[in-house]
Formats: sequence, structure tokens, C-alpha cells
Amino acid sequence: MAVLAVAALALTACGGGAEKTESPSASSSAPADGAGKPAAFPVTVAHKYGSTTIDKEPKTIVTLGLSDQDAVLALGVKPAGAVDWFKEKPYGKWPWAKDKWGSTQPEIVGERDEYNIEKIAALKPDLVIAQYSGMKKEQYDTLSKFTKVVAQPKEHPDYGAPWQLMTQQIGKALGKDAEAARLIADIDTRFKAVREKHPEFATKTLAVADSFEAGKYSAFTKTDPKAIFFSELGFKLKPEIDTLAKPGWNVAELSAEKLNVLDVDRLVWVTSSTEANDRIKAEPLYKKLKVNQEKRDLFVPYQDPDIGAAFSFNTVLSIPYAIDEIEPLLAAVK
Repeated sequence: MAVLAVAALALTACGGGAEKTESPSASSSAPADGAGKPAAFPVTVAHKYGSTTIDKEPKTIVTLGLSDQDAVLALGVKPAGAVDWFKEKPYGKWPWAKDKWGSTQPEIVGERDEYNIEKIAALKPDLVIAQYSGMKKEQYDTLSKFTKVVAQPKEHPDYGAPWQLMTQQIGKALGKDAEAARLIADIDTRFKAVREKHPEFATKTLAVADSFEAGKYSAFTKTDPKAIFFSELGFKLKPEIDTLAKPGWNVAELSAEKLNVLDVDRLVWVTSSTEANDRIKAEPLYKKLKVNQEKRDLFVPYQDPDIGAAFSFNTVLSIPYAIDEIEPLLAAVK
């Protein structure tokens, strides 16, 4: 659980090379639920380090963004390699993706922004995708020597691009623009239905927070996937949290004396253990907050059930699960 918490907090913070021919020994991507109609290639995808032209439909794909595998799976392809987030292998227990992976086990090729280049090269990928990532230029250049690479979007800070844009980028790279657009539209419809069902959400301010050790607290800014998720449910975010974050960070670090910034209409603690919950509730300065006194705070686990993980991923696969799990909890708070 401690490792899980550290992994969660760690978030806060030109074309590729020639294509390779897949060898029989390489782990290859396979249709997850039936591939879509063949798309027209070449396609060119712009990103932080320029643009990448993909000449033909990629068959072997490696994802290096922490949640990129979800959009790839949703578009009918199983990545041959992926990174490990939460120290939970991506083909593990996540309920929103388990059926998509089936019995396939991708090669683990890194953690967060530390990639094993040798393992990636051994897979002989046609395409490397790194959307929800902090890929460095040096890493991009190294990978581009032997494969096509679509790095993170250039219009946003690392780990700050909205899920819609990252899904669009992935869909374009796979030649599945129309399918990606449909996925995005379906999720937008889900969010809209919640907002229409609960118009009161629009009148409430909400913050998402965590605490990984005594006396230290974290509040997530408007660019963090967790905050974005609740914003799309209709809640108003608190801009003061953004001003407290370090430049380039999507989390504001708070001392107990700064907990008053979390005195909002709805406070969602996403935590890794009951011990963390008890410690937060026992903090004398936290007890003084109205959000606590009036029981408008929610303590949501990352795992078991995987609610916090679902809105931390905040992808086309995880969002429906997250909505189904969190909506009744939010609606029950008066």
C-alpha cells in the first residue's frame, strides 16, 4: 500500500525512425475486440517534439504513458509493451480493462518516465505512444532511431493534457480517428447525463486531496486527471489550490496549517489505507473544518474497490466505471 501511495503521488509532478518488420519472436499487438475498418495511411501526428508520420497501420505497439494502454485497448489493440503504474501490472486486476487484456500479458518496459530501451527495442515495435507521460527529448531521440514515436501533446504541460486530446492523438496514430471520436462522444454523453441528473453539483465547490504521511497533505490542481474528472461531473474547482502548486506541478503540497484551503462543499480524499483515513480524521486542524464537521468529506480508496484508481486513470475505459462507483457516494452527501 505504501508503494501504491508513492506511485500515485509521483504523477504530480520530428518523425521516428524506420519501421521494423515484426519477427516471430516479438510480442505483437493483437485485436482486443475486433479491429475497425482499415484506415488510410500515412497519418501525421503533431506532439511536443515535432511531428511523426506513420506510413502504414502499426501492428506492434508499445505504450509508455501511464494510462495510454486504456485508449489503445478501447480502440481494439493490445499493446505488446506497457509501463507499470501503481506497481500493479497493467494486465492486472483493473476491472475496466481486465476483459480487454484477456490472457495477454504485455512486457513491462518501465515505470513512469524510466524506460527500458533494450526491452522496447526487443519487441520490434512499429509505434511507441507516450501521451500521459513526461518523456524527455533524449528518450524521444533514442527511441526514434528504431521506431515511430508519438510523444505527449505540445499544447499542455506533461501529465496535463485532457483525456479527450490524448485519445484523439492515439486514435490518429492508429488510423482510428472515427472510432476515437465515438469513444469520446460516448463518455461526454455519460458526463452530461450525470450533470443533468444532479444540477446541484454545479453549485458546489470540490477538492481532491490525499495524505501520504503525518502532517503532509496534497491537493490536486485543475490539470490533474482526478480534478478534471470531478469538474466534468459538474463541480466547481477551487482556484486557490492551483496558486499553491509549484510551477509545472499538478499537486499543491499542504501543511496542516494550510488545510483551510480544503474547506469546500465536497472534499474527496483518495487514499491508500484506513490508517491514512484515521490519521487525517485525527488531525486537530482538520477537525475544525466545516467540511469535516458537516460530514461533507468522502474517503475513497485507490483500490479494493478500485474507485480512486479509476478516476486517477481518467480514460475512455476507466471513466464509466468511475462514474458508476462515485456518483451514488456524491449524491448521498447532503
